[in-house]
Amino acid sequence: MPATPLDDLPRSGDTDTATPGARRHAPLPQTLKPPRFKSLRSITALTLREMESTYGRQPGGYIWAILKPMGMIVILSVAFSMIVHQPPLGVSFIFFYATGFLPFDIYMTMSSKISGALSYSRPMLSYPRVTWIDAVIARAVLNGLTQIIVFFIVIFGIMALYETRAQFDIGPVLVGLLMIMFIGIGVGMLNAVLIGLYPVWGIIWGILSRPLFLASAVLFVPEKMPPNITSILLWNPLVHGIGLVRKGLFPTYDAPYVSLVFGFGIGLGLCAAGLLFLRAHYKTVLQQ
Repeated sequence: MPATPLDDLPRSGDTDTATPGARRHAPLPQTLKPPRFKSLRSITALTLREMESTYGRQPGGYIWAILKPMGMIVILSVAFSMIVHQPPLGVSFIFFYATGFLPFDIYMTMSSKISGALSYSRPMLSYPRVTWIDAVIARAVLNGLTQIIVFFIVIFGIMALYETRAQFDIGPVLVGLLMIMFIGIGVGMLNAVLIGLYPVWGIIWGILSRPLFLASAVLFVPEKMPPNITSILLWNPLVHGIGLVRKGLFPTYDAPYVSLVFGFGIGLGLCAAGLLFLRAHYKTVLQQ
């Protein structure tokens, strides 16, 4: 009799020692191992994406990151050199205002970029391997490194072209810039939550932060202000960061008012609060 499909089915009493091929086992599913360093890969991809969109699509690319602050520094130098005959520190107007404006610009850039990190990376966050913290870290790393490089290029360029009588002390400069970056990142994360939950906060914060340029000791040194004004200014942590940067660039400037505990305490406290609030509300922010 010809064989039928039923003959191939296992019968009761058959064992695993039967003829090979008489019993067929379904192949076991293979489990894919998760990729290594998936967070690092996501951060790298987001960083490259922002590099391309921010600097790769405009003529000049990274040159504008240097020319924009330089233009503001030149304007400040020319304007105030017509009013006063000597800068508050040193002998060069352009160098003094560069030591104040560049750190302040780092704070403004970091806070602005971090506050828009989630909205900017919203399309990428639809992928399960990309998280909200990857978007924040990617923006912080890219813009932080960019601003630090711009700072050193501009400062060394001015020192090479002008008589500044400056003495570069890398320790206080880097510590001051790091303090300012932490403050900017913390403010940016808090603003990301507040603007996502209450969009009107973006307008309110823009109004409230306008006097910050004058209150951050960019155009002066706190010691030369009246004591009652100085005591108020020192509640601004940016004053401590800018003072520390100037301490590392002007050999005769001691900046006794600088408090590392206060400056880093405010910066790290803002970062911790921003991380907690973003973790709790990032889904709501992404839905706006």
